[in-house]
Amino acid sequence: MELVHTLPRCSRQSAVRAQTREMTHVDIALFNGFALPKVAAIIEIFQKANAFSASQQLHRARYDVSLLSAAGGRIASSSSVFVWTESVDSHQVRNDRHLLFIAGGAGVPHACRDERLSNWLRRRHPFSEIVHPIAEGRLLLEAAKLPSRYCALLYGEDETGDYYQTRALSEAPTEVATALRIVEEDMGLEVARHVAESVAPQQDVPWDTSISRSGAPKVSEKIMTSARWLEANVDRPVSIDAAAKVAAMSERNFLRRFKSEIGMTPSDYLLRARLNMSCRMLVESRLPVDKIARRCGIGSGGQLAKLFRKYLATTPTDYRLGRAPAPAEQS
Repeated sequence: MELVHTLPRCSRQSAVRAQTREMTHVDIALFNGFALPKVAAIIEIFQKANAFSASQQLHRARYDVSLLSAAGGRIASSSSVFVWTESVDSHQVRNDRHLLFIAGGAGVPHACRDERLSNWLRRRHPFSEIVHPIAEGRLLLEAAKLPSRYCALLYGEDETGDYYQTRALSEAPTEVATALRIVEEDMGLEVARHVAESVAPQQDVPWDTSISRSGAPKVSEKIMTSARWLEANVDRPVSIDAAAKVAAMSERNFLRRFKSEIGMTPSDYLLRARLNMSCRMLVESRLPVDKIARRCGIGSGGQLAKLFRKYLATTPTDYRLGRAPAPAEQS
């Protein structure tokens, strides 16, 4: 099944929705062993948007979030946190706008064999403007022979906020990007930005070496361009000669200027960018350490572990579990 099989009937209707204050029903399909963090993020985004609506005296909530499972009642997440759910069979279908998220997690293989859940997905699918599986949740859709349906506004050329990026049609957006995009469409960019900042603040990393973000005045445009290029290519082999060509300098002059203006060599800058990216991926994803290392251009999990021990005095696993010590001052 193609990753993005269909796109929703989703366009800029903010003005119309603002006038009608249409209620949006957000259904989240769960099962025993679902992964809690991403589901919790979706719930919080819509609840924060509701809180803003209430604070502006808009008379009622904009989003009605329902947690659903095949049998209903108490179910356990993969982290042993229990939530109360409504049975899919007793869940009432309303004529308002509907969005559907399907959880991922370790319990997906067993959930794929639950006919009640599959049949409900088949019934619900045609009436849902967006059908967004979370990670392994796509397997539930595949088992029911249903396509995903992502938000069209997250694809192609568009003025998006800095908390999500536009995607190619072969690529799925994150569930957080979808939820925030819905809030932006309904309530405006500033509300979505406020919700994004309160729900998912920027993840701290050991070093803030990004000269392209700091915009330090002592850094020339050529060196800044090369620094941006190094950050953009952390996932692939990079040569000093190629970085020098980006800066339109000889290799010798580039090395001297970069060290003088940035305060470190291009190789050290690239290494720190790779370590920062690996730290973010360890916190924000469930990918194995080996795969994270390869995606960050570090080669292997073993090499990543050596670098973590050398520069962060911890291991990738301990960093992921939140047991990393505070990073030492870097001169």
